[in-house]
Amino acid sequence: MSEVFNGYERQYCDLSANLSKKCSSAIALDGEQKKQKLSEIRSGLENAEALIRKMDIEARSLPPSIKSSLIVKLREFKSDLNNFKSEVKRITSANLNAAARDELLEAGLADTKTASADQRARLMMSTDRLGRTTDRIKDSRRMMIETEELGVSVLQDLHSQRQSLLRTGDTLSGVDENVGKSKKILTGMTRRMNRNKWTIGAIITALVAAIILILYFKLTK
Repeated sequence: MSEVFNGYERQYCDLSANLSKKCSSAIALDGEQKKQKLSEIRSGLENAEALIRKMDIEARSLPPSIKSSLIVKLREFKSDLNNFKSEVKRITSANLNAAARDELLEAGLADTKTASADQRARLMMSTDRLGRTTDRIKDSRRMMIETEELGVSVLQDLHSQRQSLLRTGDTLSGVDENVGKSKKILTGMTRRMNRNKWTIGAIITALVAAIILILYFKLTK
């Protein structure tokens, strides 16, 4: 297990516990105190995202046997971070809705004679559409960041696979060279064996011929 990853993990767990406490306390606050608490929470979320990116880079630099378990942890951390973001959206949305209601009430009191129910309804709908549009923009930005991180991860994996293929190619070239040398050695040994066979055959033939000549001369005397 990587000590660097473990250090990042401890920092994230401490930060996660701190964010959980702040989210719980932000619900009971209002006004400037709530805005300040939400600002602290957003800052903590940015730090948490930075830690997750560091853990992701560290995990993908480790061997596959270790990397797989760390990737599972990373998914849990990302899910935990997304839950915090959803909670912040919910708190912010409640705050915005309260502010919008206050503005509508003030506008209604300032001009009760000219304001109408339809106008107030349209204003509420506009505020609601604005909130949904803001949420969609934030979701799109989050998806873009996740897509970018996925692209970096894929490129790193492709690079490691390319290095593995290059090393395999070098190994195969060495094996092919050794096979060629072995073939040459075997061919030379075969040629020497053939020459030895012919030499032995010639010696045997000469010996047989000599024996026949000796017997012939003895028999003719």
